[in-house]
Amino acid sequence: MKVKIDGEERLSVAEGQGPVNALDRALRKDLGRYQDEIADLELVDYKVRILTGGTEAVTRVLIESTDATRSKWWTVGVSDNIIDASFQALMDSLTFKLMKNRGQVAALKAAE
Repeated sequence: MKVKIDGEERLSVAEGQGPVNALDRALRKDLGRYQDEIADLELVDYKVRILTGGTEAVTRVLIESTDATRSKWWTVGVSDNIIDASFQALMDSLTFKLMKNRGQVAALKAAE
């Protein structure tokens, strides 16, 4: 997979127990200066739900994550492609973790 981090394009490849696990491993493999911040990120649960039937099915992926503080958060991805939906949810989980580390999540909650 290819990701852009701080304007720098990185290519990452990984194997796993299925395509979503491989995607998760590839995402975590080389995030540059953010690598240490996500070391304690753990995917706790992964759920897939088909929102529409047939060959044009839309898939929703719900991921539950946690870290060393034992706080939990959930992220969602929706697409007609299960890998794309999984990627969306995984990226949002990583982004939330980075925001949480910087206290930005608490600031968002306080603003609500």
